[in-house]
Amino acid sequence: MPRRRVVTNREILPDPIYNSKVVSKFISAIMKHGKKAVAAKICYGAFDVIKQKTGNDPLKIFKTALDNVKPVIEVKSRRVGGATYQVPVEIRPQRKMALAFRWIIGYSHGRGERRMSEKLAAELMDAANNTGLSIKKKEDTHKMADANKAFAHYRW
Repeated sequence: MPRRRVVTNREILPDPIYNSKVVSKFISAIMKHGKKAVAAKICYGAFDVIKQKTGNDPLKIFKTALDNVKPVIEVKSRRVGGATYQVPVEIRPQRKMALAFRWIIGYSHGRGERRMSEKLAAELMDAANNTGLSIKKKEDTHKMADANKAFAHYRW
């Protein structure tokens, strides 16, 4: 965190196929070692699989999945008088999206399908239907925050 100036967020360009900034961010989240073309191929391949299996607009399913996975509240460690408490705090919109991306991509890696695009498509469809491991992670996060509601007065 700089002391003098406020950090400005860089303006990102929308992706060429769906003309969506969210999809562009998602492709950047998938990317490893600077291989953006590979990440785009995985993402668009997953969208093609979704279109084949459901017959619906893949962008609509993608946005539904993201909205279902985004957490509202999380816990942060706060040290007060020698004891560490898990304090529930609300999450900024950018962090909500980043966590949703991270969980969807992370849990799609562990799935049993052959190709990454198929894994990602399956995880996105599960998340859109409120099932799957990324939804379970969101629910666990909310349960943890709910269990530590008593320490909410330590919020800063």
